[in-house]
Amino acid sequence: MVREQLEARDIRDPRLLEAMRRVPRHLFVPEAYRDHAYQDSPQPIGNQQTISQPLMVGAMTQLLCLTGEETVLEIGTGSGYQTAILAELAKRVISIERHDALSQRARGLLEWLGYRNIEIHCGDGTAGYPPDAPYDRILVTAGAPQIPEPLLEQLARPGRMVIPVGSMEMQSLYVVIRDEQGGMRTEDHGPCVFVPLIGVFGWHAPPPPGAPAG
Repeated sequence: MVREQLEARDIRDPRLLEAMRRVPRHLFVPEAYRDHAYQDSPQPIGNQQTISQPLMVGAMTQLLCLTGEETVLEIGTGSGYQTAILAELAKRVISIERHDALSQRARGLLEWLGYRNIEIHCGDGTAGYPPDAPYDRILVTAGAPQIPEPLLEQLARPGRMVIPVGSMEMQSLYVVIRDEQGGMRTEDHGPCVFVPLIGVFGWHAPPPPGAPAG
């Protein structure tokens, strides 16, 4: 996976490549899909969510420019695989997941694997996590209609945020860079497709089946 999918496609950070060699991706995929865990494609993990393809995990992580001293806010724990990669490369990771079943499953697996620098909370990730703000880095693993204002407010000076922004069907991978004076600029790193970012400052969740309209 690392040689053919990452190194061959411009993922060059040696710390990142080593982290992706260490973390056992197949453990984060449901048993029914484990034969496909290392393929260059997303895989379902339940609750209509996916684990991102290895290349996207590598690309987004590389764009964070982690040195090992950062506190990172991750929006969308999902399976916990991206969380584990971040924990290998940063000082501390705070991860928010809106699905309680996914957050509990990821927490249990990450604790079993021995990670002690991760905190997982169940809640609305579009609101960030104010108790530990500001964050040196913010990574959003779902597609947003716009950059949520609370996440901008919780980004440190200096700081970097990686977030897919666009429609429900297609997004652009943005990097928001804040300097020490608070000025911000945005880089567009090309098209991508993620599940929708649901929450008060994202897409609104559809009503449950059978719910009354209005």
